[in-house]
Amino acid sequence: MARFEPPVIQDNQNGWGPCSVPDQFKDMPYQPFSKGDRIGKVSDWTGSTYQDRRYANKYASQYGVGSQYAYFHEEDENSFQLVDTSKVQKNMYQRGRFNRFNQRNLRRDQQRQRQQLQQAQMQILSKTAKSRERDRLRQVRKLQKQLGARQKFDQKNPIKLKSRESSVIVRPEWQVIEEMDFPRLSKLSLPGIEEAKDVKRCGKLDYYDRACDRITTKNERRLQRVNRIFHKVTTTDDPIIRQLAKTEGNVFATDAILATLMCTTRSSYSWDVVVQRVGNKLFFDKRDDSEFDLLTVSETSNEPPQDEANSINSPRSLALEATFINHNFSQQVLKQGTDEKYEFEEKNPFIQEGEEKEVASVGYRYRKWDLGNGIELIARCEHDAVMISPNGETQFINIKALNEWDSRFSGGIDWRQKLDTQRGAVLANELKNNSCKLAKWTIQAVLAGSDQIKFGYVSRAHVRDTSQHSILGTQQFKPHEFATQINLSMDNAWGILRCIVDICMKQKEGKYLIMKDPNKPMIRLYDIPEIGRASCRERV
Repeated sequence: MARFEPPVIQDNQNGWGPCSVPDQFKDMPYQPFSKGDRIGKVSDWTGSTYQDRRYANKYASQYGVGSQYAYFHEEDENSFQLVDTSKVQKNMYQRGRFNRFNQRNLRRDQQRQRQQLQQAQMQILSKTAKSRERDRLRQVRKLQKQLGARQKFDQKNPIKLKSRESSVIVRPEWQVIEEMDFPRLSKLSLPGIEEAKDVKRCGKLDYYDRACDRITTKNERRLQRVNRIFHKVTTTDDPIIRQLAKTEGNVFATDAILATLMCTTRSSYSWDVVVQRVGNKLFFDKRDDSEFDLLTVSETSNEPPQDEANSINSPRSLALEATFINHNFSQQVLKQGTDEKYEFEEKNPFIQEGEEKEVASVGYRYRKWDLGNGIELIARCEHDAVMISPNGETQFINIKALNEWDSRFSGGIDWRQKLDTQRGAVLANELKNNSCKLAKWTIQAVLAGSDQIKFGYVSRAHVRDTSQHSILGTQQFKPHEFATQINLSMDNAWGILRCIVDICMKQKEGKYLIMKDPNKPMIRLYDIPEIGRASCRERV
């Protein structure tokens, strides 16, 4: 009779299932799995079958990848020894001059093998991903090449920027009233400023010679020395502003001073402006015998000129040269030997007896702006000449000169080679190196209401000669369009001016000094005591 032997039933007190592993399954590796996992492969010995991102998680187990079936090589190879240590005899093709060709082929084969190995180790990508990867690697190689060349150049010729000196000695007794940093000033805005109204117009203007527009590098014209008198009168010395201050306006300045304040955030060199508070009126002045009217050269360049004072390429020598070029160019391009002139209603207020024929062509417009909150600005603005447009209209223009001093140290663009064919590249380089100067000229043209601003390109006849120059070409723009092109916001310019005016209006009557820090992006407002006002006229 058959006998039933009941199996041994294990009682699991802590859960369910067997309490121990049977003897026949003790040494067998086990990898946990879920019945809900997708079956996409029978076996995967390499672990890289589905490395495309689209299938990376499609067949993955919810328990992760186990190491139960991983292979580990633990054999000891210390017992192996090199038997044959003799030198291999080279054949004739591996000797002498054939050896370097063989080495080149060997290096090429090794490089190809490394690339194949890397490709085998890389994940399988789609066509789009492969294309993106190729572009990325090409860009990385290009950047590495450029960076490596730049680092080698910098290591050989390190550029150390010298600490600049301030435009005026700051005395210990001067008190700092306000510090205005450039990041805050660049965020200011005062939109909605209406067009200015003319209060008075004075002076006499010559007509522009359109033959100068045909100057090129092939038929350059020598810059001539024109003996004319230029009046750079400050605000409080202007008799017309003194007269207007009695009846209208409460803030007074010149276009050059306003342009300097409005372009504060673009400046690098130190400058200063004197502020006088008289009653409820403000007067912005430049110091006597200051270098305020000198034109800077390569001020905003990555590597500005740092030569010593006695060098022809020192900052001050370049400023004197640029001012000399600008004065002569603005008069040489006018029609000579003719009595045809454009006269304003009143005469030039700065002409003294016997100077009428020696004064440069200039027209003054005294204009008034309403800045809101009871602030009325009156400024003296200037035109350099007039021009007849193709429509027969009379246009007021401002004439300025850009000068090339040494292309090796000012961007590497030779004007005589690039000006006729790549004028945009030349102008872009000037915008980078002289951003502040160009912005000032543009704002002066906008404030004066000029119809055109005309630039001349003037270069040294020889790179080491600062007395001989040649005109290589001209170019003209509408001031508002050029302001947009150089990213100059008039709303921000008016906002900076209004901020400075509001701070000065809060002070008591007296003299103050606004100075750009020579080495930091900020301007400071100083209260000048009675003792220190005489020292304010001294130069560093």
